[in-house]
Amino acid sequence: MAEGSTVDLIRLADGESGLEVRVLGRTMPGVLTLHDYLDAEIVVTSGFAQGRLDVSLAQDDLDSGAQVLGELAAVRGAVWMDDGRSPEIRFEPSGQDGVAVFVVRDPAASGTCVRVPVRLAGGWVDEHHERLHGVRAAWLQEVVETSPGAYEWLG
Repeated sequence: MAEGSTVDLIRLADGESGLEVRVLGRTMPGVLTLHDYLDAEIVVTSGFAQGRLDVSLAQDDLDSGAQVLGELAAVRGAVWMDDGRSPEIRFEPSGQDGVAVFVVRDPAASGTCVRVPVRLAGGWVDEHHERLHGVRAAWLQEVVETSPGAYEWLG
């Protein structure tokens, strides 16, 4: 991945409203304990509100993101990054065919919460699985925690 490149992990938009999670790069490349964390930003747009939040993604966040996609594909609600350290994103079925509601909540920093409906494009689940795969391929996991607080480089 070229320095300064970004990858959209999430991109749900219908021309009027949108939710994007853009991965910007490693938090601290070469620093063993922080090397695999990724700097990202959550961007929300609607006719009423616009906002941007910085977030740090751990490998566990990417793992749970795959589970959230499965829930959403089954038209069930799901919550991503609800660990209290980051803004959380909640996805809810709207009751309207092809429309989902996302709620971005930032309890740790600003206390802000925004709720926006978005019409989902056909094929969005497969597209987001590809996006997740692209992020994992661009920023391979290179560190393993061998015991609590002890890290080492892989391979």
